Amino acid sequence: MSGKGNCYDNSMVETFFKSIKAELIWRNKWDTRRQAEGAIFQYINGFYNPRRRHSSLGGKSPLAFERKAA
Repeated sequence: MSGKGNCYDNSMVETFFKSIKAELIWRNKWDTRRQAEGAIFQYINGFYNPRRRHSSLGGKSPLAFERKAA
């Protein structure tokens, strides 16, 4: 196993792909590729990055963590 932050460790990426598949991909069907791309973009920028709670931040979302730190 590699250490934390090692660029050769892809467990974080694997976790992200599992999350997006379970929470978005497997629950929906789209008529076009463009609709799917838009839904994935919205998921990443609208939910996953700013609002999803992260265990590494003590169960807080990045926005809440930054507000408390500021």
